[in-house]
Order: sequence, then C-alpha cells, then structure tokens
Amino acid sequence: MATCPFAQGRTVTVRVTAERFRFSPDEIKIRCGETVEFRLESDDTDHGFRILGTGIDRVIPKRGRGSIAVKFTPDKAGRYIFECSKLCGAGHEFMHGVLVVED
Repeated sequence: MATCPFAQGRTVTVRVTAERFRFSPDEIKIRCGETVEFRLESDDTDHGFRILGTGIDRVIPKRGRGSIAVKFTPDKAGRYIFECSKLCGAGHEFMHGVLVVED
C-alpha cells in the first residue's frame, strides 16, 4: 500500500444500509488523502460495523432507532475490509464489504 499524501483533505459522505447479511453499497471507492464519513443505518436488527486493522468497531442500531456516523481517514492506498461485528443471524459471516482507496 502506498502512503497517502493527505493533501486533499476532502470528506466524502457515503450512506450505507445494513440488512439481511449485506451492506449496501458493499464497495466504496475514495481517493488517497480523503476522509470517508459512513452514515450507517439498519433496515432490520442491530448490526456491527468494523474496519479490519483499525480501531473502528461500532454498533448500528436496529431499524427505527436512528443511524450512526463513522469517519475514517486511511493513511495508505489499498483495500480496507469492513464487516459486521455483531452476530446477526445465519448469514452473518457473509456480511462484509470493501473500501477501495485509490492513488
């Protein structure tokens, strides 16, 4: 992974819905040096949102209980996997996505 120059300083807001063992969208692309603000909500039960290799691990409240915002500024270009970190049912292990940080 190449190091980001952090020259851009722009924040990109992405709405992500968690429901029935998937995130939508499940692939998000940003440019190196940008911050992504995930606006997370659930269409069913409580879910988790964890970005592997970082300290980010939050609970997304179940439908009707609001949403959460999570900001992340990657320090390198590459692929960052995010996943549900709260056991949510039989398909829990399939609930993941990727943040692609491009040079």
